Amino acid sequence: MDRITLQKVDESNFLDCFSLKLDAKQERFVSHPIRSLAQAYVYYKQCTPFAIYCAGQVIGYLMVIYDYDEEAYFIWHLMIDVQHQCRGYGRAAMEAALTYIRSKPFGDSSIVRLTVSPENSAACHLYQTLRFSATGRADEDEIELERVLD
Repeated sequence: MDRITLQKVDESNFLDCFSLKLDAKQERFVSHPIRSLAQAYVYYKQCTPFAIYCAGQVIGYLMVIYDYDEEAYFIWHLMIDVQHQCRGYGRAAMEAALTYIRSKPFGDSSIVRLTVSPENSAACHLYQTLRFSATGRADEDEIELERVLD
């Protein structure tokens, strides 16, 4: 697997993010990049959207947001383009996001949360192997998972 990097979404790469695609069966699990990046714009004071790069090409995106009310970081909308799935890029992107969070204020002892559809077995497996566990809370049809950074 080639090394991946996270780069903040900006005017040089947002169109590449807009072009990312999922398999038709996956579209209900992740918001379209246009919608996600619009949310990042609205929450710009606390949200950082990242393009996921591999070999100079945008292959996915994810967003990190700090929720001041819950005093926790959230990972929003992890998406790997359908042509680049099943190669370990999602795991590498998550690990890079966790490293980024550790570098932020409160990141050294922070809680990281995310939500996932229980029907998205690939994502559930990924998060379980990254030591996320269920909180018992739900957001609509998605369950909330969390991990305390070490």
